[in-house]
Amino acid sequence: MSFRRPLPLWALLSTPQTASVCSQCARRLARAAQQRDRPFHSALRARQVVAAKGESVDRAFFWANAFRRGRGVQEGERDVEGEDEKRQEQVNRWKGGLRAVEASRVASPIVDAISAAEEPPHRRRKRLKEEEVALAAATTTQDAAEAPLPPDASSTLSRSAAAAPAKSFRRTISTYLALTKPRLAFLIVLTTTASYSIYPTPALLSASAINAPSLSTLTLLYLTSGTFLAIASANTLNMLFEPAHDAKMSRTKNRPLVRNLVTKRAALLFALATGTLGTALLWEGVNPTTAILGATNIALYAFAYTPLKRLHPINTWVGAVVGAIPPLMGWCAAASQYSTTPTNASITSPASLFQEAHELLFTPQAAGGWLLAALLFAWQFPHFFALSHNVRHEYASAGYKMLTSTNTAMAARVSLRYSLAMFPICGGLCYYEITDPSFFVTSSVINGWMLREAWRLWRLNAGQGSARALFWASVWQLPIVLVLAMVQKKGLGGRVWRGLVGEEEGEDEWDDE
Repeated sequence: MSFRRPLPLWALLSTPQTASVCSQCARRLARAAQQRDRPFHSALRARQVVAAKGESVDRAFFWANAFRRGRGVQEGERDVEGEDEKRQEQVNRWKGGLRAVEASRVASPIVDAISAAEEPPHRRRKRLKEEEVALAAATTTQDAAEAPLPPDASSTLSRSAAAAPAKSFRRTISTYLALTKPRLAFLIVLTTTASYSIYPTPALLSASAINAPSLSTLTLLYLTSGTFLAIASANTLNMLFEPAHDAKMSRTKNRPLVRNLVTKRAALLFALATGTLGTALLWEGVNPTTAILGATNIALYAFAYTPLKRLHPINTWVGAVVGAIPPLMGWCAAASQYSTTPTNASITSPASLFQEAHELLFTPQAAGGWLLAALLFAWQFPHFFALSHNVRHEYASAGYKMLTSTNTAMAARVSLRYSLAMFPICGGLCYYEITDPSFFVTSSVINGWMLREAWRLWRLNAGQGSARALFWASVWQLPIVLVLAMVQKKGLGGRVWRGLVGEEEGEDEWDDE
């Protein structure tokens, strides 16, 4: 009995284009299939088919010879072809060929089958579990990055109004409240109130000196009411001018005028009424300068920013000016209580009006108001660009010329630039003694967070969820910085400490006298 030398396994790993067997071998295989009892020698010869160069060979022809030693050789019998050293050399050659195939990433069904058979079951389960966890994490991250932002408050209130019975009180209130964009209006009132609170009280008129509140609560009530009505008018006019464009965007398609919950005539009357009443409250309850600033803001937002949205990306800079005016209004409202000019009831001529405006806005004492206005101006760029990035295609299809739609790279650079500007602005509040020096340290923490997200937006070109991360950073950054400025107002900590320990301001000086 003789055995043929088995073919090396590296020959099995070749993947030529064609596969065929010669006619002589085919006849031999046919005869072997008809013979049930055939010698071992003929069985091996029938299975060991040598392929011509450039042709593929089926692995099944060599399977019996590959495992011949386990069944045909008795223990202790000498294997002519299968010496241990030769067998080891053959196995090493086979493994080397397999590694070469894997390294070159050749897609072969034989290699895949052998690799899967060699991998232990516990490692295979571990690998599959890790791949499943990685896939789930990647899917979650991608969904979070691409998930749309929540609808604005106007859309939510409009859906609530549509669900209410027709001509009901709930439907009417929800509809007109939706026209005001309450979330945006609340943010603007917050910035106005914060600026009013941050105004430094003169030492001679401090609460400890006159035993009375340093700022009027009634003036604050007029300020907040008038500011809310003014911004409600501006927002209503904004919706009145572009319902056809709002209908093309997912975040604004449910607004009242788009859903015909209110007529255009009723919306116009509501805008005129709120604008007139808000300006009157500011004029009579605060001062004419603040009232003029409020009326100017209505005109800028409704008649400058709104049409520019469909003309040029510079509309964002105009909108930033609109957002910067409310802090100036709060500053003027507080400063007028210590003004040396005639009161608003005594202002009867343009000269006296100009004198009041000059003192409230263009004197060294007005530096804090302009710094807070600069803070709001700079904040709006990273906030709005991050907000509009995920819906930039909707802006473009609706006909809006937004910078995120036309030049995303430039929008990222502008966001980074104005995020950096937060640091010198907060430092300026400390320099002009509006806040304590510690404010620069505490505000730098939250400003650093927004700067980090703006840098990621610029580096990743608004990809990988960086726009959404910057949006939420800006949402938290502004109120936290304003609250820190109010808490760390110049001299406030010392007055609180003296109130806690029971010390009178200037007590030592009186004792010495």
